[in-house]
Amino acid sequence: MPLHPQAKELVEQIAAQPPLETLTIPQARTRAMEIAIRFGPGEPVANVDDRTVPGPGGEIPVRFYTPEGKGPLPALVFFHGGGWVVGNLETSDFYCRAVANAARCIVASVNYRHAPEHKFPAAVEDAYAATAWIAANARRFNGDPARVAVGGSSAGSNLAAVVAIMARDRGAPRIAFQVLSVPVVDYDFDSRSYRENADGYGLTRKAMQWFWGHYLKSEADGAHPHASPLRAKDFRNLPPAFVTTAEFDPLRDEGEAYAGKLIAASVKVNYKCYEGMVHMFLGPDSIADLATQLRAAFAHAA
Repeated sequence: MPLHPQAKELVEQIAAQPPLETLTIPQARTRAMEIAIRFGPGEPVANVDDRTVPGPGGEIPVRFYTPEGKGPLPALVFFHGGGWVVGNLETSDFYCRAVANAARCIVASVNYRHAPEHKFPAAVEDAYAATAWIAANARRFNGDPARVAVGGSSAGSNLAAVVAIMARDRGAPRIAFQVLSVPVVDYDFDSRSYRENADGYGLTRKAMQWFWGHYLKSEADGAHPHASPLRAKDFRNLPPAFVTTAEFDPLRDEGEAYAGKLIAASVKVNYKCYEGMVHMFLGPDSIADLATQLRAAFAHAA
């Protein structure tokens, strides 16, 4: 279908800016903050609490969003997007508030270490350590340790998918569900969706090459399943998942392929491709769908 009017507006705004790959790291991070500011202050939630949790490279900042309601509440450990390079707790604040209210769960937003200062696997190990701590200490923040999900957007979904694999392989923590929104799951730029959407839809092939180039220490790292979870050898016994893609997104095909790998391994998956949409679009419909999936998963895990 044609580009959705809201997606078209977003694409036009991005096209008016210099290409991402021409920016310095500080400039790219400033742009990410400027985009986040346009979303406004976000919805009020019952409580917002900034904490730190122990990680392999030092303390990891985590922001806990708690909605109204009696506990213990289920929790979503959330990893922001931004190609492992840009983004922080502030750029995902608007989204986390909306998800906490709509899904009626605590959202624990993790500010993992970023590249290029901290290359792969720093972000992965931070994501896993934060998830393990949150699951083990859920009762400290009125959470339910039996109902902990992981999720993210774009590069954040990459981290969520890898954390689910690591938790299975390491025997803990127990993950009830995974939410993978427009995920990056393979170090490969030659899929059909990369060819169709290489330019002109916000996220470009060159931008993704820029992100991966800053994230990886070497080309060989790109083949590691903790960088490219689509290349994992075993998808069995992973948590059920909600996987979403966008029609005009270079990452569309790898997200669909990941959903297919999970399904082939008998993992319960709900997959949806948002027609007419681009990579960066996170609108009310996608938040409502995510919340519906999370509520159902948490009810099943109760």
